[in-house]
Amino acid sequence: MLTQIKSAFSRSQATFIQDAAGAVSLVVILMVALHMPTGF
Repeated sequence: MLTQIKSAFSRSQATFIQDAAGAVSLVVILMVALHMPTGF
């Protein structure tokens, strides 16, 4: 099982940075939306 995880990680290592950047941007958008005032 550990070898399968290692091989899957090595195959997807090229897109890992893009996926991490997307996840961080979603968290930032969520935090900004939660801190916005509600009375527009």
